Amino acid sequence: MKKSLHFRSFFETTPWHKTLRKTLHFHSFSSPPSCTFLGPNLPDVWIPKENNTSPHTLLPQSFQWSNDGHSARIIEGKPIAKQIKLKVADEIRKMKSEIGKFPRLAVVLVGDRKDSHTFIHVKMKACDKVGIGTVVSELPESCTENELLDVVSGFNDDDDVHGIVVQLPLPQHLDEERIMNVIRPEKDVDGFHPLNIGNLAIRGRKPFFIPCASKSCIELLLRHGVEIRGKRVAIIGRSKIAGLPTSLLLQRHHATVSLLHAYTKNPEQITSEADIIVTDVGIANIVRGDWIKKGAVVIDMGTNQVKDSNSGVFRVTGDVCFDEAVKVASAITPVPGGVGPVTISMLLSNTLDSAKRAFGTN
Repeated sequence: MKKSLHFRSFFETTPWHKTLRKTLHFHSFSSPPSCTFLGPNLPDVWIPKENNTSPHTLLPQSFQWSNDGHSARIIEGKPIAKQIKLKVADEIRKMKSEIGKFPRLAVVLVGDRKDSHTFIHVKMKACDKVGIGTVVSELPESCTENELLDVVSGFNDDDDVHGIVVQLPLPQHLDEERIMNVIRPEKDVDGFHPLNIGNLAIRGRKPFFIPCASKSCIELLLRHGVEIRGKRVAIIGRSKIAGLPTSLLLQRHHATVSLLHAYTKNPEQITSEADIIVTDVGIANIVRGDWIKKGAVVIDMGTNQVKDSNSGVFRVTGDVCFDEAVKVASAITPVPGGVGPVTISMLLSNTLDSAKRAFGTN
């Protein structure tokens, strides 16, 4: 079996219908460096330290919808991601100086999918920039389940590895659930292990990690002063990567959540009554302007490659028809540049938190 292992470090050289599909997001708790817990009445709800607003304040006046020449506020993810990365990098520099150690993330890649290789490259580049070492194990698409389990188990037992990511999707002959369940929960920086998802679902319990896309969604809402408590939220898509954990996390913030999926009847009616819409189904432009209530906030997690009919060039777009939504919503995330950058920063934050727990520096 062909297997390759690479180590790199910052400090060293180194359906609505049956065709409904899911486009993978690089995703993944422990409280991130920029956040804090509020106490027993609001378990696992955080307020970014850089933001002085309450997590449940009304939208700023500039976010309010009006009839006169309205255009939604664009919720940019890059500035927020940059702040989080700077915080993570600063903590790692101090860690390196004080105890001579730093976090390491192990990534397992099976097969030669171009998109998976791209996602891995983005993650490794982000890790290098903040000082997280990376270990990448590449296996051929034909590898057996036991061979893959051996690699994951090896990283489980390696005290120098603090986070493990198995890049999804896996080839069809591999049992994805079985593989993900083998990862030790305290190293599951993607947050997909049943223990982490289960603890997220039970109020008062704290998972080791929350899926990064879900953390990103809440982070974007809170940092922009969007009120969550008591608001109606429509989540389109119920995947374990984004939709399901986002619904659980929003309920912890006391939102009233509707989770839409391929068998939901009249989805546009439900979304048109929502104060906040979150979508991640991987179908370009499925959410049209008339699906959105005037003044609603839209978080678009979709990532789709769409070919321009005139130029033949592919471009990245979300699940929401942006040109229509921007005329109706009060605020909306762009694709690309919205949720994606923050999602990557949350993976870095989770890995740092795991290392701090391992080093006893929490």
